[in-house]
Amino acid sequence: MQILNPPGWPRPKGYSNGISMPAGRMVFCAGLVGWNDQCKFEATDFAGQAAQTFRNIVATLKEAGAKPEHVVRMTWYILDKDDYLRARRQIGAAYRQVFGRHYPVMAVIVVAGLVARGSKLEIEATAVIP
Repeated sequence: MQILNPPGWPRPKGYSNGISMPAGRMVFCAGLVGWNDQCKFEATDFAGQAAQTFRNIVATLKEAGAKPEHVVRMTWYILDKDDYLRARRQIGAAYRQVFGRHYPVMAVIVVAGLVARGSKLEIEATAVIP
């Protein structure tokens, strides 16, 4: 895996500008939300739901033999930008607890709604197993 950060650009915090993988098997995770294995939300706050979503991504990846460090891309869909910004520190701590200091390419998109009632965010993930 090669991290792509153009010369002279500031080092991104919590994501990478680009990633190149020379080869591997691709694994795609659907938009996952922060509910448990019974499809119930245990957390109602943004950071708590994000933490559970991270764990759900890792559990899904594991089914293909992928690990957190194989994630190359995440796309976040969130309902409330201010809710996300207020919870950034807790989200970062939860992220590092699950993924360590591996920062894939990420985008965060504010949307009008999510299908899973009660969800504050949904995350798609793509991994490449070398």
